[in-house]
Amino acid sequence: MLRSATSPGSFWTLFRLEAALTSLALLVLTALPGCSGGEAAPRPTLELTEADLAAVTAEDLNAEAATQKADGKLQLEKTNLKFGFIKLTDCAPLVIAKEKGFFADEGLSVEVVAQPNWKTLLDNVISGDLDGAHMLSGQPLAATIGFGTQAHVITPFTMDLNGNGITVSNAIWEQMQSTDPALKSPTPPHPITADSLKPIVQNMLDTGSKLQMGMVFPTSTHNYELRYWLAAAGIHPGMYTESDIGGRTDAEVELSVTPPPMMPATLEAGNIQGYCVGEPWNQQAVAKGIGVPVCTNYDIWKNNPEKVFGMTREWADANPQTSIAVVKALIRAGKWLDETNADGKLVNREEAARILSGDNYVGADFEVLKNSMTGYFFFQKSDKREMPEFNVFFNHHCTYPWYSDGIWFLTQMRRWGQITEPRPEEWYHETARNVYQPEIYLAAAKLLLEEGLIEESDVPWKTDGYKPPTSEFIDGVTYDGRDPIGYINAHEIGNKDK
Repeated sequence: MLRSATSPGSFWTLFRLEAALTSLALLVLTALPGCSGGEAAPRPTLELTEADLAAVTAEDLNAEAATQKADGKLQLEKTNLKFGFIKLTDCAPLVIAKEKGFFADEGLSVEVVAQPNWKTLLDNVISGDLDGAHMLSGQPLAATIGFGTQAHVITPFTMDLNGNGITVSNAIWEQMQSTDPALKSPTPPHPITADSLKPIVQNMLDTGSKLQMGMVFPTSTHNYELRYWLAAAGIHPGMYTESDIGGRTDAEVELSVTPPPMMPATLEAGNIQGYCVGEPWNQQAVAKGIGVPVCTNYDIWKNNPEKVFGMTREWADANPQTSIAVVKALIRAGKWLDETNADGKLVNREEAARILSGDNYVGADFEVLKNSMTGYFFFQKSDKREMPEFNVFFNHHCTYPWYSDGIWFLTQMRRWGQITEPRPEEWYHETARNVYQPEIYLAAAKLLLEEGLIEESDVPWKTDGYKPPTSEFIDGVTYDGRDPIGYINAHEIGNKDK
């Protein structure tokens, strides 16, 4: 193996170069006297510095791509795999890759196993009981920097965009309607901000109580989205400190962890008055008549990253070609999920919803699952809206592991105190590069392109990993992944850094 004092991410650079350079060395050796015919020439040990690597040409890289495969297949280190997921519609890429045979096409036998909660899922990946999993975007980052759990977890694949909603109880919704008469319409204007919630929160504080709201995990998108929605209306959702791992310091609304499938029942029991969760658990509240979704995360941040596929750095290093094979299958699953006909209609989503409704997967009613999966979202039974991008699994280059996505989650960890001390700007970029692994993604995508299974335009081949700045947030604040500290300081509520 090539040896060089490099960062963990450069393992994949070395992996991709080794076959090409070794093949070249062997060709030279076999041309020397005494090395042609008869006994095979011994394989050389290659010692390369970073300067040597920088001199490798594009031709070397292209030649190497062919050597990774024999008889059209990657040389897999491990073929029997077990992946974890939580019962949410955005586990779809994992489920579809299994059920449509995309894993099998890569020579993989995959078991997809439901996990009871996000903590257990992460623990099982770290322990090796799972080879990888459907993860919250914040989990690989938080584990790698040591918030909650310490382990180097990476992601080579983003599973989807959007997919979450904020739901309030019927009683809170009625109070919001009293605060803002425009909400009394069967089809009120959207997006619905937390402005109409603010006087309700204040009234509860004045009487010695707090509004209780659920989210799924401290480093979940749901936690950060719910906090963002509240803070945009001037409602303080609380701060994490070294002594307050619950994040309730200065909180005007109290947030607590509830597993996604339990959200509707917890709301119905009155233990919480609202929650932020992925589908189908917002639509379930509408179907049961126990609550009203007031805002989706598409409205909080248009086309925001949601889940990722995560695995440990150790596992990826031990199974480099298997990692590529897994990502190949996931890319195909995302493309299948977002396939449309000439009229732009999603053609595979009903089938996907039917598969996901099985008890071994999400286990929710097909009609409920179908709502958001097929491009519609019910805010109320009287308020059905077209939302064709409520779930995005492939379009907008969403499956690529963007550094700027990872940096957004790090800014939220710092904004709300999970990262307790200021960090220099370069730390955000280095941490994102340490966790997000586009080299694995691109190796998989290149093979799919060669096999005619994707189009060249499906992949952002020449990106530096940063999306353009965007102000498509509910508060209009601009996010630029290249300026994390400026973004943190742009908000009124939360930590400020110099």
